[in-house]
Amino acid sequence: MVEFKVVVSDPKTGRAYNVDASGGAAGAIVGKSIGDEFEAGSLGLAGYKIQITGASDQTGITAKKGLPGAGRKKLLLAGGIGFHPTMEGERRRKTIRASEITQDFVQINTRVTVYGEKSLDELFPKVEGAKKEEKKSAPKARVGKK
Repeated sequence: MVEFKVVVSDPKTGRAYNVDASGGAAGAIVGKSIGDEFEAGSLGLAGYKIQITGASDQTGITAKKGLPGAGRKKLLLAGGIGFHPTMEGERRRKTIRASEITQDFVQINTRVTVYGEKSLDELFPKVEGAKKEEKKSAPKARVGKK
């Protein structure tokens, strides 16, 4: 069974929301490419349209928008997605995923293009205590031999 973590970014507020997609909801995404726009009703976002902006597989290999087909490919890169050179003029052969979404992907990055009736804050209620700051305690004295 296919399972994705879909990260939905809201350009108006700058917030991102996580949606777990499995079964039919994940099947609706398979076969689409980066840059495609689709109805997000299957993800529980009625009335919303979202655009796929990126993806990565379980090993962290990212997908490149202009690369046709599916699967991994080794490319000679000079910069951009998948490689950030440290020296001027540096090029390196890196493994990149093609832009078509397959079952091998784990995370799909999207952004909202058309908004529905309910706001995203209503659809994704804020979880209390999700980011509780831990109290810093005084360092404990070490007891033992040196």
